[in-house]
Amino acid sequence: MSSFQVHTIDSAPELSKPVLRQLEATFGFIPNIAGSMAGSPVLIGAFIDLFRKVHSGTFTEAQIQTLLLTNAVTNACTWAVAFHTALALHEGLAPADVDAIRAGREPADRQHAALSLLAKTAIDKRGHLDGHDVDAFLEAGFRRDQVLELLAVTAASTITNYVGSIVQPPLEEQFQVHAWHA
Repeated sequence: MSSFQVHTIDSAPELSKPVLRQLEATFGFIPNIAGSMAGSPVLIGAFIDLFRKVHSGTFTEAQIQTLLLTNAVTNACTWAVAFHTALALHEGLAPADVDAIRAGREPADRQHAALSLLAKTAIDKRGHLDGHDVDAFLEAGFRRDQVLELLAVTAASTITNYVGSIVQPPLEEQFQVHAWHA
């Protein structure tokens, strides 16, 4: 059992409260992982700023969820896998593609497969991508600048994944159907 508190708006440090309010307005609740992050105003502030930028980039929401789910699986963060499974399905990813990503395989959709493969490779190789890795991504219809944007998504999800692994927040009831174990 984790010794980290899952904060509410009332219990959070003052500087974390605006972020929690924003997340509550976005999702209709405060995700437990964010409530855990709220113990550090620096962490939750950096997290929300980076996620805001990631979600206003060139990738579609379905593509972002492909990346976030892949990263959660690659980093073995059980909370994030369940959460991003729900969001990926909500964004219209094919259930078979979601299942493939959760199993560590590439989705059938060509672009989602390229996204998933490059994200996993970047994590596995700690960013040491070679020309072949990048070329496969470009051949799927992406641009060179999107390789770098993918790194921003990976950085954002790494925050969530590492917090989830350290803090081990409880999985909300609505995500229990998507529970996952490494």
